[in-house]
Amino acid sequence: MFTKTKKDVQSGTLALMVLKTLNVLGPQHGYGIARRIEQISGDKLFVNQGTLYPVLLRLEQEGAVESDWGTSENNRRARFYRLTRAGHKLLEAEKRDWEQTAAIIARFFEVKAEDLA
Repeated sequence: MFTKTKKDVQSGTLALMVLKTLNVLGPQHGYGIARRIEQISGDKLFVNQGTLYPVLLRLEQEGAVESDWGTSENNRRARFYRLTRAGHKLLEAEKRDWEQTAAIIARFFEVKAEDLA
């Protein structure tokens, strides 16, 4: 029997997904970021809170995001993260790197033995 399971987001790709989510949606709290990433993936990914918050902290320490305390939609105190100018630049650099890596991997799936002779 086939069971549909969600995959954990790997931390190397999680930072890129966080940056892009904040770029598209504007300021979000951690839980909102996690849910949006899962939603965008078509619920194929699961964002572990234990992985997300260290990534947000690292991005904040690097100056890619800033945060402020605010009130969430259910009236709870939450830290809202937003992209900085440096974060926009990092997102563009990460996007270029990801596109280049994806193109290289695609070549490996297309290669045939006669191509290497």
